[in-house]
This record gives sequence, C-alpha cells and structure tokens, in this order.
Amino acid sequence: MAAYKHVVIPPGERIRVGAEGRLEVPENPIVPFIEGDGTGPDIWRASQAVFDAAVATAYGGKRRIAWCEVFAGAKCFNRFGEWLLDETTEAFRELTVGIKGPLTTPVGGGIRSLNVALRQLLDLYVCLRPIRYFTGVPSPVRRPEDVDMVVFRENTEDIYAGIEWPAESAEARKVIGFLRQEMGVKKIRFPESSGIGIKPVSREGTERLVRAAIGYALKRGRRSVTLVHKGNIMKFTEGAFRDWGYGLAAREFRDRVVTERESWILENKEKTPGLGAEENARAIEPGYELLTAEQQARARREVETVLALWPTHGDRKWRQKLLIRDAIADITLQQVLTRPRDFDVLATLNLNGDYLSDALAAQVGGIGIAPGGNVNYDSGHAIFEATHGTAPKYADLDKANPGSVILSGEMMFRHLGWDEAADLIMRGMEGAIGAKTVTYDFHRLMEGARLVSCSEFGRQIIAHM
Repeated sequence: MAAYKHVVIPPGERIRVGAEGRLEVPENPIVPFIEGDGTGPDIWRASQAVFDAAVATAYGGKRRIAWCEVFAGAKCFNRFGEWLLDETTEAFRELTVGIKGPLTTPVGGGIRSLNVALRQLLDLYVCLRPIRYFTGVPSPVRRPEDVDMVVFRENTEDIYAGIEWPAESAEARKVIGFLRQEMGVKKIRFPESSGIGIKPVSREGTERLVRAAIGYALKRGRRSVTLVHKGNIMKFTEGAFRDWGYGLAAREFRDRVVTERESWILENKEKTPGLGAEENARAIEPGYELLTAEQQARARREVETVLALWPTHGDRKWRQKLLIRDAIADITLQQVLTRPRDFDVLATLNLNGDYLSDALAAQVGGIGIAPGGNVNYDSGHAIFEATHGTAPKYADLDKANPGSVILSGEMMFRHLGWDEAADLIMRGMEGAIGAKTVTYDFHRLMEGARLVSCSEFGRQIIAHM
C-alpha cells in the first residue's frame, strides 16, 4: 500500500485485479468513499447503514466492508485547502472500486473535476446507468413499469473530450483558416464569429464500449443491445460508431448474437424454405427496384452471407441469441417513451447517452433515485456515484432522498460479485417504497404516503430486507 498523509487506511484487504480484468475480492475489502457535499453527509450516513446491513444479512457476518474515507469537494477544501487531493485519486487507483456522493463545483472554474481526473487516471470508459421502475414511485408516464433498460454511455470521447476554441479567438481563426484553405471546407456559415469544436470517435473507443455492453447483456440474460447513433448526419463519427459496433459483435460474439437484419433474412427463409437470394433481398429492401445494380448485388451477397449461418442460427435458433440492432438517436428518444419494451441495453456515444439516461430517469421517478457508475471493464476499476446535485438548501436537514447513492451501492456490490447483498438492497428499496414510507420528494406526489427522514428511509429499507 502507498503511504498516505491524510487518508487513513482501515484494517482490511485490497481488491485486486486478476487475469482479463477479473476482480479478486477478499471477505473484508477496503472500499474508498467520498461522502459528498450539501446533502452528501446525510445521504452517506443512511446509505452506509443500508450497505452494512445488506452485507451482514446476506453473509451472516462472514463478510464486511472496510470503509475508507477519501476527500474531494467542499469538505476537502475546508480541511486541506484543495478541492481534490492527489491522495484521493491514488486511493481509488490502488483500492480499485469505490463510491461517492454528489460534489460541489465552485463557480469561476480553476478546479480539477473529480470525475474528469478519475476517468483520465483510471480510464473509466463506460458510464453505466441502469434504469428501472419501483412500484409506487410517482411518474409522468402511464406505464413506467415498462422501463427496464441499461445505458452504456461512452465516457471519454465525443464532444466531451473538450477540444474546442471560443469564437473570434486566435485559435478558432487558425482552425477555421486551416479548414477553409487546406481542407476545402465551405460549410461554416459564419466563419468570423464561430466557435469551433472537434468530435473524436475512435474504433478502439467504440469497440471496447460495445464489447462491454454485449458482455453485460449476455451475462445477465438481456434480450438485446441497441446501438444508438446519429449516423444519418455524422457519417464518419456516429455512423462509424454504428458500423464498428456491428463489426465487433459479428467478429467476437458470432455464435451468441444475431443482428436485426440477419433475423429478417433467416425468418424469411424459415417461412418460405424455397426462397431465393434475390427474393429474400427484395423482402428486406423495400426499395430494391430503385437500387443500382451494384447495390442490388450487395443486398444479394448479404443474404447469401447470412444464410451461411444456418447451422448455428437457422431453424429458429437465432431467436435464442442476443439481438444486436441500431436506432437513430432522435427516434430513440421518442420510442423510449412510446415503445419502451423494445429497448433493453443501449450502447451510445457520450452526448446521446447523457440525454438518454436523464430522459429515462425522469420516466421512473427522477434523477434523485438514478444510480450510476464509471467503469473500466478491462482493468476492473470502477467508481459508483450519485447522479444528482448537492442540493445545499437541504444540507444537514436529514431530508433528502438517499436512493441514488443506495442504488449505486447496489451496482457496486454486483460489480464485486456480491449479488446476494445487492438483491437485499433491491428487496429493501421495493419494500420501503411499496409501503409508502418515503422522503419528501416522493411524499408530495404519492397519495396516502407517510413522510420519513433520510435516515428513517434507510432504516425502512433495512427493515424490508
């Protein structure tokens, strides 16, 4: 273990990473945590009590978490004069898996973002956001129980890479000049007053995200993975994301997956055994007659390639495999409202994932109980987190809903392989909400509910385990 000046390492053992990113979790793992700012301390106390109770109940005292506090945000600044200690990032790196509450970002800048620093250090390339409904939670939609999705949001690329220059700056003028003079770009509508940003999307970044999403779906018995993109407009970034995703699925998971178009071709052949390649191509391409000769030939070759999978995928065997499909981002935002059962695991770029995860959270009760995690599925490193803000006006009132951190802890236990403890947390959450013993945010919208404090809500979860 590294020597720490401010971080106190409790008795316990490190979580280690074995072959292929597999975690080696001891019976008493040391887990770093940041309690958070604003409502963070209230939420953390309630959450830690739930975590400890779940572990004690699930394993009869044979396992326990050795909690290790690390520092960032306002508490860190007030105590040490820094918003983020280098020791904090080192502890998360060395101890592998951790959790944190909401953190303040001071007005005026000049602070390293904790999330950005940790993502860079540990290369936490997946923002993992599961979204499901708890019976009784107020919702703005008619059938929130139909929402049961997991968003795999790429965490390191896209416009969030932060490669941009302000309008009318020397740097922006230089980039615009290069684009116009050297690259022949004529599409910048107002070059003299435009800010410029660059959107990197790589094959490697795409493939590791899609690989993680497919692996997750297969491990948990999910039905489908949808690649969400805007490739009809951004063909060489978002379109490439789609193509690279399909390519990865076919190359690394061939016997366990089927694409949506492959399913159409196979089903056509099953319904009409004598169907030829051209007739099958016409069936999957409604505008077949309008295609060029080369495009028609390509469609026929696609049919022939798919039918070569008949030994492993034909005779309805494809129905038992994981479905890989894609959807345009704007249509997806509509259809997760109108047809939520069509979606299961969604793999998407950074910006689209940001929109989708928050829109889905609103359907099942809001971001106040939305869990999240930043994960590297290759190294095993992960930091789970509240997805909401600090709500400083409710600080120290024992009032806020601790659900986001509690459910993020449930995700953390599954990442550790402690599914029994995770199951108890879910059972407790379902029981507490089902009994209508809820914090103020739900109480004001639920008829016949009993208002409880943040800490009492945690105790109700424990009582229902």
